[in-house]
Amino acid sequence: MSHVNRINIIKSIPSALEAFGSVEALLEASKLDGLLRHLVKLRVSQINGCAYCVSMHTKEARADGESNERLDHLVVWRQVDLYSDAEKAALAWAEALTTRGEGADLDVLHGALAQHFSSDEIDLLMLVVVMINTWNRLQIANHNATF
Repeated sequence: MSHVNRINIIKSIPSALEAFGSVEALLEASKLDGLLRHLVKLRVSQINGCAYCVSMHTKEARADGESNERLDHLVVWRQVDLYSDAEKAALAWAEALTTRGEGADLDVLHGALAQHFSSDEIDLLMLVVVMINTWNRLQIANHNATF
């Protein structure tokens, strides 16, 4: 598949990408666990069907020490015992936010998060979900399957 740039945001609105980059830097420097951030970004990218981001986040997670077994089973995280209760709560929250809460009780999911994360960490996790959804949509709009 040839690479076709459908959007030109890098040239037309570079300050937007700089702002997104600033949020990513804030998340990177935060106290939120890096491997958890990778899992959330990868799972949301899987849901959104962003081939570019799935490839990128899988490689980044492996480079940061995530196991192949956990990455291979992320799509079925509910059916395996490879993830902690905190990770499961974060993944459920990320999925619900990505799918606009369809079929999910956000109060229950938030309660599960609060058992494992501080309110500041929950806010950071929400930003991870917001940002990866943003990046997924930009990549899909631009060149979905090219990586």
